[in-house]
Amino acid sequence: MNSIAQMLDPAAWFALIGAGWNGLDRNDFWLALVKIIWINILLSGDNALVIAMACRDLPPAQKLWGLILGSGVAVLLRVIFTGIVASLMLLPFLKIAGGLALFYIAVKLLVPDEADENETQAAAHLWRAVRIVAVADIIMSLDNVIAIAAAAGGNMALLVIGLAISIPMIVAGAAAIMAILDRFPILVWAGAALLGWITGEVIATDPVVAGYLTTHYGVAFAHNAEYGAAALGLVLVLLVGGLWRRAKLNTASQI
Repeated sequence: MNSIAQMLDPAAWFALIGAGWNGLDRNDFWLALVKIIWINILLSGDNALVIAMACRDLPPAQKLWGLILGSGVAVLLRVIFTGIVASLMLLPFLKIAGGLALFYIAVKLLVPDEADENETQAAAHLWRAVRIVAVADIIMSLDNVIAIAAAAGGNMALLVIGLAISIPMIVAGAAAIMAILDRFPILVWAGAALLGWITGEVIATDPVVAGYLTTHYGVAFAHNAEYGAAALGLVLVLLVGGLWRRAKLNTASQI
């Protein structure tokens, strides 16, 4: 896909997927499929964490749907990104904007939701959770899909099959994390801290930021600055999230 028009044309996507079925009788097709599934499992830990944190406050009847829809959105976006990520990664300020959005998500996940009073509010919270998962996955998958795309070798059918098989694995991972968070709520802070760390890394690796640091201070400094930005993101998420959470709880106690 060499143009924006091709990227947005459903027929082009279906054509690529259809062409990929020709390799079903080759050993390298199945080897690449195993690679994609394995890579996706290894790289989906942070996605499963976001899904679990976003769905943990949903009513019991909504949690399963939150897990399924969130995981499905994560995999669908990963398929789409694989076709366009190479060009997206080069856009200046993209990661900065994404990092700021992820910062908000990480902070918001520390703030308790209000209890649902009816089915409409419960449904609204479900779709809010799915939106959180979608935005977070967009941001966190920009680097991850490069490895998946390399394993697919341009075969879109292979990519779709591999990621589709990974859906139940992501659901299972998110369900396990959510069960742990329910049992040990303090670990929600650890999850938010991890997202804060990723936020700092995303911003520090934006082409504008990384290019400026490398040009003026060298590659080693830019690499160390990535860790510094990640640590700063972690601290800021916990600080801002903690203050927002306290204010929300104080307001709720006065009602």
